[in-house]
Amino acid sequence: MPETSPLHLAIALEGAGWHPAAWRAPDARADELFTPRYWVDLVQEAERGLVDFVTIEDSLGLQSARYDRADTGETPGRVRGRLDAVLIAARVAPLTSHVGLVPAVTVTHTEPFHLSKAIATLDYVSTGRAGLRIQVSARAYEAALFGRREFPEFRIEDRDDPVVAGLLADLFEEAADYVEAVRRLWDSWEDDAVIRDAATGRFIDRDRLHYTDFAGKWFSVKGPSITPRPPQGQPVVTALAHATVPYRLGARSADVVHVTPFDSEQARTIEQEIRREQTAAGRAGEALHVFGDLVVFLDRTEEAARARKARFDDLAGEATSSDALVFTGTAAGLADLLLDWRSAGLSGFRLRPASIPHDLLAITRDLVPELQRRGAFRSEYEAGTLRGLLGLSRPANRYAAA
Repeated sequence: MPETSPLHLAIALEGAGWHPAAWRAPDARADELFTPRYWVDLVQEAERGLVDFVTIEDSLGLQSARYDRADTGETPGRVRGRLDAVLIAARVAPLTSHVGLVPAVTVTHTEPFHLSKAIATLDYVSTGRAGLRIQVSARAYEAALFGRREFPEFRIEDRDDPVVAGLLADLFEEAADYVEAVRRLWDSWEDDAVIRDAATGRFIDRDRLHYTDFAGKWFSVKGPSITPRPPQGQPVVTALAHATVPYRLGARSADVVHVTPFDSEQARTIEQEIRREQTAAGRAGEALHVFGDLVVFLDRTEEAARARKARFDDLAGEATSSDALVFTGTAAGLADLLLDWRSAGLSGFRLRPASIPHDLLAITRDLVPELQRRGAFRSEYEAGTLRGLLGLSRPANRYAAA
């Protein structure tokens, strides 16, 4: 990524924040977590900060401190329960104008046809600002919610066990097929398939609707979709990746890959591995963003940020860590880090506010102006679609005649 290129920024919205004790902060709105007004306020604030998009977290099971089992409240201290991320995005869309809306969706246990029309509809509701963050689930207790498959119970520390590694490899291969089926369904209507010819009584041109005829190991999807091609043609697909197998999924199937380096050298190594996987997938000429993920505690001084994290850790009863780097410091210090990691090849960042509203406001009202002063971030939205904000062209329909 050229060092003069403006950064892309996304904000990851998770309940009251990414620290499990964030809901207990004096300024938290814990009593509003399950209301539409809460989510509208968060996304509107992100839009005031001119960020490219927000992701909205979701899962099939209740939030848990453990990977291997459900936690219905026996471990106190964290938020339990969620609203559906796709429906949150659909509620927020008419009340925002520019920011991209990217709900997280678990593709394990769900169906490509249903997701394709849900995200296509979100793209219409948002007038071209929809995306999705694909994620897999290997949790036995989440599989039990559906009753169609059985997974062995395992701890996340067991992921290198051959049986577990084989299961995870299959799930990521399944996810790649899932995205392919969804993308074909988005293309199953040509852009001009809806003709509304009142004289002949033809609302659509049937020759411009196409069977997708996707057949893989896990899915067989005939098509076409019931929803016309989305305004963006293809809504933006993102994926979070921590190792080679998910890097491969992102390089093969996504437009944005979220990664979790802990320093600039690791960022460079990960970015280079994803580029090799991108080439191996036959996508070397396509635009593919690599975003770094960070959990952020921001304050006026480094000491204040560290003290605030310590207070949350005391409430949680332990020092909280993350799959991503936990940054504690000032907006200027975070700007330094982001620009350093940009020089390692990352084109953008997804910031996870440790507590909301404090760290969300620190991103939009302190970090963004700091980056603007350095000429590293936009001063206004320059496009009306999420693909446009990310510099991604609108793809041609794969089924349309030349």
